[in-house]
Amino acid sequence: MPAVITSHGGHVPEHDGKITFYVILCVIISAFGGLLFGYDIGISGGVTAMDDFLIKFFPAVYEKKKLVHEDNYCKYDNEYLQMFTSSLYIAALIASFAASKVCSKFGRRTTLQIGSFFFVIGVALQAGGVNLAMVVLGRIILGFGVGFGNQAVPLFLSELAPAKLRGALNICFQLFITIGILIAGIINYFTSNIHPHGWRISLGLAGVPAMILLVGSFAICETPTSLIERNQIDQGKDTLRRIRGTNNIAAEFDSIVAASEAARQVKNPFRKLMRPSSRPPLVIAIVLQVFQQFTGINAIMFYAPVLFQTVGFGSNAALLSTVITGLVNVFSTLVSIYTVDKAGRRVLLLEACVQMFITQ
Repeated sequence: MPAVITSHGGHVPEHDGKITFYVILCVIISAFGGLLFGYDIGISGGVTAMDDFLIKFFPAVYEKKKLVHEDNYCKYDNEYLQMFTSSLYIAALIASFAASKVCSKFGRRTTLQIGSFFFVIGVALQAGGVNLAMVVLGRIILGFGVGFGNQAVPLFLSELAPAKLRGALNICFQLFITIGILIAGIINYFTSNIHPHGWRISLGLAGVPAMILLVGSFAICETPTSLIERNQIDQGKDTLRRIRGTNNIAAEFDSIVAASEAARQVKNPFRKLMRPSSRPPLVIAIVLQVFQQFTGINAIMFYAPVLFQTVGFGSNAALLSTVITGLVNVFSTLVSIYTVDKAGRRVLLLEACVQMFITQ
């Protein structure tokens, strides 16, 4: 699926066009998929630190929290609590395989609509949960939404963005993830003092961006690349003209068609991916994802309130520390958006590696 078109010289060609209001609208609406993912990451850790939530669904964990002699780690060592937290990611992993096929056959927009529908249903089940099975089912359905959303949104953003701003607009997905984490931390901080249903408010407020994404996904267009890949050539050309705000789209249109034709000629894409010429970027892409997990940042973002509590922070202090962590995350992403198309991807990658090496 050609999302980024490059010339033989290795640089991204410049095409006529501008950032239109419609493109900005499409970017914001689609990026809400990232906000929902970030919100789910940030909200769960805070909710599992709330006594009211533990009393209703995990009374054994709540009883352990009150035992002074119990080790802090062991207080949260509960298979049902682990099932609650991990079910979303297992479901997202499974859904991503189906989402990949849907994205290719039916388009990015349709995939986003399916994902947003899962988000709405999952939020309703979680916020209205009366037993553990209902809450876990909501988490699983939310995971389906994450799987579909994370498949569609990055592709949608990169294919919609003008070449010169593709890096910055594509990072909007990550920006909205960090904003979602930050918003979740702030909401948890305030709802933790609302008894006994503060946790319902925290989980239920995810319905606001979920509905925005669901309704908004019917207002945005399909990407020209997706339309051309599915042989809707004329519609793809009209859409490209609309999002670029100019009739002078021949060069970019031809490059998308050429990339699409080249992609069709590849009979076995995975075999081509394993060729020696493709190995360096393939290894970098895989190692980046693996090493990101090894840094522990995802666990910190997900379990931040619980982690802060286990090292001695009070409930409110732990939630406030999570907000501070979220602010740093948002600020760092904003810096990346500003510099990615100026300094380049390699410079940011090297700088991040050095910074993480020092801090680790």
